[in-house]
Amino acid sequence: MAQVTKSMTSGPIWKHMTLFALPLMFGNLFQQLYNTVDSLIVGNFLGSSALAAVSSSSSLISMLIGLVGGVSVGAGVVVARFFGARDEENLRRTIHTTVAFGIAAGVLMTAVGVLLSPQILEWMGTPESVMPESIVYLRIYFSGSFGFVMYNIFVGILRAVGDSRHPLYYLIVSSIINLVLDIVFIEVLHTGVGGAALATVISQVFSAGLCFVQMVRTKESYRLWIREIKFDREILVQIIRVGLPSGVQNSIIAFANVVVQSYINTFGEMAMAGYGAYSKIEGFGFLPINSFTMAITTFVSQNLGAKEYERTRKGSRFGILVTIILAELVGAFVFVLAPYLIAAFDATPEVVQYGVEKTRTAAPFYFLLAYSYSIASVLRGSGKSMIPMAVMIAFWCVVRVVFLAVSIPLTGSIQMVYMVYPITWALSSIVFFFYYKRTNKENQSAHI
Repeated sequence: MAQVTKSMTSGPIWKHMTLFALPLMFGNLFQQLYNTVDSLIVGNFLGSSALAAVSSSSSLISMLIGLVGGVSVGAGVVVARFFGARDEENLRRTIHTTVAFGIAAGVLMTAVGVLLSPQILEWMGTPESVMPESIVYLRIYFSGSFGFVMYNIFVGILRAVGDSRHPLYYLIVSSIINLVLDIVFIEVLHTGVGGAALATVISQVFSAGLCFVQMVRTKESYRLWIREIKFDREILVQIIRVGLPSGVQNSIIAFANVVVQSYINTFGEMAMAGYGAYSKIEGFGFLPINSFTMAITTFVSQNLGAKEYERTRKGSRFGILVTIILAELVGAFVFVLAPYLIAAFDATPEVVQYGVEKTRTAAPFYFLLAYSYSIASVLRGSGKSMIPMAVMIAFWCVVRVVFLAVSIPLTGSIQMVYMVYPITWALSSIVFFFYYKRTNKENQSAHI
């Protein structure tokens, strides 16, 4: 078997990061296709009400998977650190502890998601007209969330050791399965939104299975031995120390987005459908940005493990610059083509209007979002997860929720919901800028 792990601790920085980010970008593209294909097929075959039901579930899904996703990022940082240091014993301990954590989290998430879906949708103010379909979609989705959790755990490990190719291959296969099953369940078998959720569940479980087979059959240092899957207390503490702040941050920000969704819900089904269509477009638009921020985290972690501090700083600067440039290019593209992109999901004029307004309010400011994500990725890669957690919770959660709580009753305008994102991106970027500048100035040996 050809070697697929890759050390980033020597050689051209731009080449390592770019070649690592490209498979990530394509992999994230197919990951995004999961829910987007659901929305496209649901919107075109089942109508605006069904699209609104799927869209209303997205924020809740993000909230409940945010904690696990954040901890898996923390695990990836620890894995990358040991991989960069060529410490195979601790690398092995970390991998098996991470998988044990994923199994426990997957079981817990399934139970919580299935049991609490109706109550949480009610708290979100989901309209009665879409409540039954929203519950069906969400419960089926969470019944298979174990596959989603394990896939992300496995992929986090693979990426941390520099393998961004296998996750891409597996996502291509599972995305094709998802597309075929969506059409079969919805158009042929007429199963409604439940069929869309079931197609996603099956494809997620399949991709997790492929990752599992890869990890138990490989001969490389990240091999998974089933009998060794257990919690190592010392390693678990490291993973939680780095990953828990990211997980808490993801969950709380996602909760804030659930609150935002609840305000969108008050403007009716058309607004929900238009806003949901924009969310899918933003997800695609930010694929190259997310890919480079993942590359930044892996690069920083591996090079700190190898004690290559100057190389770490150079790579961080390169990653930040590229991410900002990509964000503005994406923003310009999305801004110009907004009417056509929204209409691809639902051509209803009112839905398109809502979606275009949201798109053209946010797209010019993507560079701010990219900058915040880039600095946060550098900090996480260096094990400093508390700083991005504090900044993002303060602005992307507290300020966001307070702003809407005050502005919506006063104005009754959905524009306030659209504006709150660029405003909070700007605030977090300002704080990150001064923190990053001060840290480098005060301590030239700092790991960022």
